Amino acid sequence: MTAVRLTEFSHGGGCGCKIAPAVLSDILARAPIGVLPPELLVGNASSDDAAVYRLNDRQAIVATTDFFTPIVDDPTDFGRIAATNAISDVYAMGATPILALAIVGMPLDKLAPAVIGQILEGGASVCRAAGIPIAGGHSIDVLEPIYGLVALGVVHPDKILRNDAARAGDVLILGKPLGVGVLSAALKKGRLSDAGYAAMIAHTTRLNTPGPALAGIDGVHAVTDVTGFGLAGHLLEVCRGSGVAAQLRFGDMPVIDEAADFAREGLATGASKRNWAAYGDAVAVEALEEWQRVLLTDPQTSGGLLVSCAPKAVEAVLAVFAADGFGEAAVIGELVAGAPRIQVI
Repeated sequence: MTAVRLTEFSHGGGCGCKIAPAVLSDILARAPIGVLPPELLVGNASSDDAAVYRLNDRQAIVATTDFFTPIVDDPTDFGRIAATNAISDVYAMGATPILALAIVGMPLDKLAPAVIGQILEGGASVCRAAGIPIAGGHSIDVLEPIYGLVALGVVHPDKILRNDAARAGDVLILGKPLGVGVLSAALKKGRLSDAGYAAMIAHTTRLNTPGPALAGIDGVHAVTDVTGFGLAGHLLEVCRGSGVAAQLRFGDMPVIDEAADFAREGLATGASKRNWAAYGDAVAVEALEEWQRVLLTDPQTSGGLLVSCAPKAVEAVLAVFAADGFGEAAVIGELVAGAPRIQVI
């Protein structure tokens, strides 16, 4: 660990520093509509994970950017988490990553060049694991550390995995367990165990590599990744874009054990509370306890893929997850006809 605690610079680390959903919606509603060429297959309209631009009949480019302030103190781990999180949006579209650009903002008067170098090496190590280069980027001197990537990928135009193509009758499958935000809050309070930290790093640095394989499965209709708005927030984006409702079974959701323990004690992030304030009126959780609601809204940094698929595709989807080391992937509910809402039992 570095002598400087990176999280001391962060008012909200990882995806927990995202602008709250309600505020973001207000900002975007005021943004002017730009050029919309027919080649732009996915843009801002569907709140999807990345933009997609068709190059020809067989290729489309997938483009995304993601960056945030430190969620951990170790600089290498911070770089690894941020890079994994950024590339996840490419996988969530069913695409294969091809290239990354680094986004670097550092307080040069507070962090030594060696520490900044460790952050960059952490990000580079993840890109090597994904088989892509960091081919450039941009850096600035700022008040708190910021790191992330522009990530580019390619996908066949007919294989794009959108978040607004789910169907009533689909089964919902979550690829990673919930609770990263709670663990990050425990870390900042000095309460996270060594085992809890190891679990946090293992989940947040696992690339969502099943994405391209999921795009080849008949019956997979929609995919997104669960990040700063929590499971409920990102599922609501799927429901609203697709015109369906969701039914979730909390007992079937994979949850990191230590995160569940902390949530029962009342530990939560400020982002979790902001998330609930933004969309809680569209989530029915009357039978749940407060700690369960916390996990539904917990901001996930580099969270799992959320898959909406026909029942006939469930076995194949779970097999893809298992083959790539996502043994905790689980069926957590289904989609039904109705107004875009979530009911949790």
